[in-house]
Amino acid sequence: MEQPLLRRESARCCCSYSTLKVWLPILSWLPKYNLKWLQMDILAGLTVGLTTVPQALAYAEVAGLPVQFGLYSAFMGGFIYTFLGTSKDVTLGPTAIMSLLCFSVVGGQPHRAVLLSLLCGVIQAVMALLRLGFLLDFISFPVIKGFTCAAAVTIGFGQVKNILGIQGVSQEFFLEVYYTFHKIPEARIGDVVLGLLCLTLLVMLMFMKSSLTSDDDSTCTTIARKLVWAIATMRNALAVIAASLIAFSWDINGNHVFTITGKTTQGLPPFRPPPTSDTTANGTFVSFGEIVKSFGGGLAVIPFMGLLESIAIAKAFASQNDYRIDANQELLAIGVTNIMGSFVSAYPVTGSFGRTAVNSQTGVCTPAGGIVSSVIVLLSLAFLMPAFYYIPKASLAAVIICAVAPMVDYRVVVKMWKIHKLDLLPFVVTFLMSLWQVQYGIIGGIAVSGVLLLYTMARPKIKVSDHGVLVMELSSGLTFPATEYLSHIMHTRALQVSPPRSVVLDCCHVSIIDYTVISQLRDLLRQFKLREVHLIFAGLQPSVLKVLLAADLKGLRYTDSVDAALQMESRNLLDD
Repeated sequence: MEQPLLRRESARCCCSYSTLKVWLPILSWLPKYNLKWLQMDILAGLTVGLTTVPQALAYAEVAGLPVQFGLYSAFMGGFIYTFLGTSKDVTLGPTAIMSLLCFSVVGGQPHRAVLLSLLCGVIQAVMALLRLGFLLDFISFPVIKGFTCAAAVTIGFGQVKNILGIQGVSQEFFLEVYYTFHKIPEARIGDVVLGLLCLTLLVMLMFMKSSLTSDDDSTCTTIARKLVWAIATMRNALAVIAASLIAFSWDINGNHVFTITGKTTQGLPPFRPPPTSDTTANGTFVSFGEIVKSFGGGLAVIPFMGLLESIAIAKAFASQNDYRIDANQELLAIGVTNIMGSFVSAYPVTGSFGRTAVNSQTGVCTPAGGIVSSVIVLLSLAFLMPAFYYIPKASLAAVIICAVAPMVDYRVVVKMWKIHKLDLLPFVVTFLMSLWQVQYGIIGGIAVSGVLLLYTMARPKIKVSDHGVLVMELSSGLTFPATEYLSHIMHTRALQVSPPRSVVLDCCHVSIIDYTVISQLRDLLRQFKLREVHLIFAGLQPSVLKVLLAADLKGLRYTDSVDAALQMESRNLLDD
C-alpha cells in the first residue's frame, strides 16, 4: 500500500519539477554547468559588454533621452534572461528600432519612457501567459522589411545632423531632410571631420571582420586572425574611446571644436517604482490616464515589435546553432525584463541582432554570459560616467549609422518583384507610412496585408473544366467570405446558361466548413433542383462530410472522387 503511494508522490514531484523547468529554463542547464562553459561565458560576456556600452549610449540619443538612460536599459535584460530565456545566444537591451519607436511615442520625456517600459512589459507578459504568441504570425515579411528599412533610413538620416554638428533641426522626417540640407552652411568643421573619420574607421573594421570568414587559414596565423577579429568586434568602443580622447585633448586646451555629450548623471539608478503621473515644464499635472492616452497606437506597436524582433533573432540563432526555443517563454522573458527595467529607469528593450551575433561568434555556452555583460554596464555606470562627458556626438552618430545601414535591404524588393509582385504593396505602404509616422507605419502595413489575405480568402481560385459536366475545382479552402463568389461563378457558368448545366464541385482542398457556407450551399442546391440539374460534391474529407450530413441538406449528392461523380451524372443522363 505504501509503495503505490510513494510512486504517486514521486510522480507528482517529477511533474512539478518539469513544470518548474518550463517556467525557469535555467534549471535545465544549471545542473550541467562546468568550468569550460564558465570560461566561454565570461569571454563572450566581456566582448558583448564592451559592445553594449557605446551602443547603449548611442541609442539613448536616438530615443531622445540623456545618454545614461541607454545604460539604465542595458543591464536588467542580462540578469532576467539568464533565468527565463531559452536561447543561449540572445542578448536583451536597447536597439535602434525600439529607441526610434520610443522617441516617436514619448518625444524624449524620460518619465514617460520609463512608464512605457512598464506598460509594454505588462502587455508582453500577459501575452505570454495567455499563449498569444501566434498573433505575431499575422505580421507578414513584407511589412517587417518595409518597417525596418524605413526605420533604418529615419534613424540613419537623423544622425546626419550630429555628424554635421548643426542644431535646431526638426524631428519629423521630411522636415528633418529639408532643414538638414538647408543648414549645411552652419556645419561645424570639427564635428564633420571627426564624424567622417569615425565612419571610415568603423567601415574599415567592419569589412576586415567580414573578410576574415572567407580568408584561408594560410593567409595569416590563427593568433593574428583572432586579434583582428577582437579589434573589429570591439570597433564601436574603440571608435568612441579614440574620439573622446581627441575631444578631451582639444577641450582642455580651450579649443571647443566638437559637440560633446556633456554632463551625465553618475552612479547606479535608484530602484523605485516607475512614475504613474508627470508634470509638464509649465507645472501642469498630467494623470496616468492622460499619459496612457497620449501613447496612442504606440502602446500596441512597441510591445509587438519588441516581441517580433527578439523572437525572430532567437529563432535564427537557434536554427544556426541547432537548438530549439519556446516562443511564449521568450515573450515572458522580454515582458519581465521590461517590467523590472522600469524600476531602474529603463525604456523598452528587446533582442539585439548585432550583439547576439557577437555573443554567438564568441562561443557563449549559456545565457549566463548576459550576467557578465550586465556587470560591465553596471561598472560603467558606477565609475565611468564622468568620462562620458567628453564623448563627441559625432562619434555616437557614426556608431548608429553603421549599426542601422545593413538594415536597408534593397535586394528584398527585387526578390518580392520576382516571386510575388503583390507583396510590394504592403512593403511600400509600410515604408512610406513609417517615414511619416513610424508607429503607424506597421499598423498600415498590417492592414494592407490583412486586406490582401482576406481578398484571397474571398476570391479563391476556381478551376473550371468541361467534361460534358462542369467540374469546378477549389484550389484552396472554402470559408464564408468566398461563398458569394462561388455562388456567382455557379450562376454565371451553370445556372444562367441555356440549357442549365450540372456541376461537380471538387472539395478535396476543403478541410473546414461553417454555417454561412452551409446556408449558401442549401440555397445553391435548391436553385439546381429548380432547374432540374445536379450539384455533386466530390472528394469530401470525413470532417466536412459529417457537417454536411448533420446539416440535413436536401438533394445532397456526394462521391469519393471526381471520376465517380462524372460516372454518376452520366448514369443520371442515361436514366433521363
